Amino acid sequence: MAFDEGLAERLRETLKQHRNVTEKKMFGGLAFMLDGRMFVGILGDRLMARVGPAGYAGALRRPHASEMDFTGKPMKGYVYIAPGGFESDRDLEKWVAVCAKFVSTLPPR
Repeated sequence: MAFDEGLAERLRETLKQHRNVTEKKMFGGLAFMLDGRMFVGILGDRLMARVGPAGYAGALRRPHASEMDFTGKPMKGYVYIAPGGFESDRDLEKWVAVCAKFVSTLPPR
């Protein structure tokens, strides 16, 4: 599965403000890692957001968000966002901020 290069460029631009971000091609998509932990990515034209268990239900209530079922069953703490959910840079920045905030709560590796 190819990933949306335009979205990848938008994410790269948004992520410039964050330190310790790397990117890695994974699962036919592109994953962005913060301090070595996957926190946001792209699969096809959808954004993958790691919102964490506590933020999961709230994220699913947001427009254009759905369960991430990459393995065939929902992955708690991760959601997909369809393109309508990040049309504006502000919307994309909000998703990135939610994901970065969650990953920052995880213990160091």
